[in-house]
Amino acid sequence: MNFLAHLHIADHCDSDLSGNLLGDFVKGNPNGKFPLDVVQGIKMHRFVDKYTDTHQVALTQKRLFVKQRQRFAPIALDIFWDHCLSKHWSQFHNLDIDVFCENCARETQEKMRNLTTPERYQNVISAMWAGNWLLSYRKFDNIGHALHRMSLRSPRMGPLADCFTDLNEHYETFEDAFFELYPQVLDATKLHANTIAKEIIQ
Repeated sequence: MNFLAHLHIADHCDSDLSGNLLGDFVKGNPNGKFPLDVVQGIKMHRFVDKYTDTHQVALTQKRLFVKQRQRFAPIALDIFWDHCLSKHWSQFHNLDIDVFCENCARETQEKMRNLTTPERYQNVISAMWAGNWLLSYRKFDNIGHALHRMSLRSPRMGPLADCFTDLNEHYETFEDAFFELYPQVLDATKLHANTIAKEIIQ
């Protein structure tokens, strides 16, 4: 799952929005480095990533990518799941997606001013809100642009841009997989939220 899904899941579980975004930018044990609600959000993000990456539905979809691109399939699918979520947003949330994103932008930007966070997180999240990335994911072509942008981070990431070809070729299959996978993610995170809270208190 990517940024939009992580924010939606955080909202679904009443988990901290900033923590759920920070999960990609903080390494190691976050305990003691951030407020408890942010720590809970980081741990929720990590749970979502592990649950999704090891889920049989996701593993099956990975095999549809050309063999030399399969190692990049989880990244491409994460972006594609955001496309599916934004495309079918009204089935998963009662607020309009524009309003939801505005609320998330306001809350996460305000929290960023009161937290010490990695510079890369600050740069990426600021660019995300300024560029309306989450709303742009509704258009499938923008998924290709996002993958291309990510592929430029290093030479080894180059094949990631070509994953758009696989997404396009198997679009309907991947979309069907989203509807099978995402409700299970929402149920699992709702159940796991209490476990994370207990771990932090202990």
